[in-house]
Order: sequence, then C-alpha cells, then structure tokens
Amino acid sequence: MSDLPPADEPSVDAVIGRRGLQPKGIARRQEILDRAIEVFRERGADGTSLRKIAEAIGVSHAALLHYFDSREQLLIAVYAHAEHRRGDKPGSTPGVETMIDAAIANVEVPGLVTLYTTLLAASLEADSTLGRDYFGARFARLRSRLTQSLLDQQQRGEVRDDVSAEHLAALIIAASDGLQVQWLIEPSVGLESTLRTLGELLKPRR
Repeated sequence: MSDLPPADEPSVDAVIGRRGLQPKGIARRQEILDRAIEVFRERGADGTSLRKIAEAIGVSHAALLHYFDSREQLLIAVYAHAEHRRGDKPGSTPGVETMIDAAIANVEVPGLVTLYTTLLAASLEADSTLGRDYFGARFARLRSRLTQSLLDQQQRGEVRDDVSAEHLAALIIAASDGLQVQWLIEPSVGLESTLRTLGELLKPRR
C-alpha cells in the first residue's frame, strides 16, 4: 500500500511469472495485467480460481498459464504492476507527504487496498514463499529509501533528529498501511488528516 519505487527501477512484475521472449508476448502479458487490474477494480479478488480469473479477463486459461503458474503469482504480479504503473511523482522526495499521496492514490482505486491486504496476509502462510519473498523485499526497499530520505531531512533540520531515522521509516510505513486497513473497515477514518498529524509530530521540537 505504501509505495516508493525508485524512479529508475524496472517494472517489478517483470520478474513475477514469465515475461515472454518476443515483443508480442511481452505486450500480451502487459495487456493481461492491465485488464486484470480493471477486473479486480470491478469485482475484487474474492478467491476465484485461475480459470475463473481468465474468463473474467477475457483470455484462455492456457494464456494465463503461459505467463503465471498460480493464482497467487498472478495476483502479486497484478498488484506490482498497478503499483509500478502509478509510480512516483517526478522529482518527489520520499517522506510523509509522499506516503500521504500514495495512501490517497491507493484508496481511490477500489479493490487495490483489499488486494494488498489479502496478498500480505496470504504471504504469512508457511507455503507462500513467493509472497513472503516479494513483500519482504518490498518492505526492505521502502525502509531503505525512506530512511535515507529522513536522514537527509534531519540534516536539513526538517525532521526531528532525536529519534532514529530507521525507526521513523518503519513507523511511517506501519502507520500508512495500518490506517488503510482501518479505512477498509470504516471508510470515514480520516486517512489524510491522520497522516498529516504524524507529519506534524515528526517536525523538530522548538
């Protein structure tokens, strides 16, 4: 949900499943993922089989199996593709404001937060090595980028420096993800205003 992919990073979903060898196959895979995003926006990911998902997308079951080995692999690729397609704002600096923008963008896409939380919960299962590897790497990347940004902001006097930047990064990510889960249960939760309150708490003490 919280997302800060590096501007020069290739599409994450390219390493999930099979990418295709020829330009036509690569384009077909992206078309499938684009269509899948629209289907999940409309219907959600409610436990249907890979075959049912293929029917909803409008492709054959064999076409999906050409690129993805399992429902989990497809759904993670769909989420990664949606996240990459949204991307960072040009020139944006990772920080509370970026996390606010990402959270707002997430909740404005019906089904995206639900898909994320469903996949994250499933990744905790013992046999879900794909999900665990994907989310483990994703959280590590987020923490690293946000930590470095906070260190820079601390040096400029924009963020309080009496707290570890690494701890702050982990807490900001946790707050963003946790508030989005609360929003799923109760949409009246003030997502943006609460995250801005967190931003105020990070300002240097006067």
